[in-house]
Amino acid sequence: MNSVLLAPASCRLVRLFAAAIIGGLALATNAAPPDTIDRVKPSVVAVGTFQPDRRPQFEFRGSGFAIGDGTLIATNAHVAAKVLDGERFETYAIAIPQDGRAAVREVRKIAVDLEHDLAILKLTDGRPLPALSLSETAAARNGEFFLFTGFPIGSVLGLTPVTHRAMLSAITPIALPRPDTAQLDPATVKRLASDVFGIYQLDATAYPGNSGSPLYNETTGEVVGIVNMVFVKGTKENVLSQPSGISYAIPANYLVNLLRTIK
Repeated sequence: MNSVLLAPASCRLVRLFAAAIIGGLALATNAAPPDTIDRVKPSVVAVGTFQPDRRPQFEFRGSGFAIGDGTLIATNAHVAAKVLDGERFETYAIAIPQDGRAAVREVRKIAVDLEHDLAILKLTDGRPLPALSLSETAAARNGEFFLFTGFPIGSVLGLTPVTHRAMLSAITPIALPRPDTAQLDPATVKRLASDVFGIYQLDATAYPGNSGSPLYNETTGEVVGIVNMVFVKGTKENVLSQPSGISYAIPANYLVNLLRTIK
């Protein structure tokens, strides 16, 4: 093949053209947020309890999402903290939105981390769900943008997954109390005073029902945190009665640690 010698101006044009092509390819390899949301939504579920003789049979408590092999559901510990009515055959369950309806499937609680308000549930049967990948390190940085998908006020607005965009405003220290105040013995109080960890503060409003929602990278879909409404808002903003425009999430590395405890 004959080589062609280009003039300096032509070389600059070629370099600019090549840079434009490479930039376009780079954009093409990173999914846009709408594509990421479409991938993530099938993994996001409503978490609650199921009772055959109750109306409605499914009682909504919060959000969750599939992890691991797809049979595991991550959520907040307080979402799965209800004492079940065994005499009425009440069980934990998830609801999966499908074409305007919700398929309800039974789950059981298999792991809990009260210190970080995390819980893992397991499907008792049926096909696994598409699992989301978890960030193993607390590597999120101030100023980064993320998405979270869940069911804000799901008992009122219905089980339609809703997505919000949030900037990570700060990493702030906190120690979460146990859900059962009877467990706050002197040793526990002393431990909580020293067992402080960093949580993600977000410039977005999360509502009751968003607890347990995945906070994820808007291009890769990797989960970096788990939205927490009840305990974090109560601890950090207990003087506020209305949503303040600030929300919080537990870093996903704590969920990774809990997942590793499952045999």
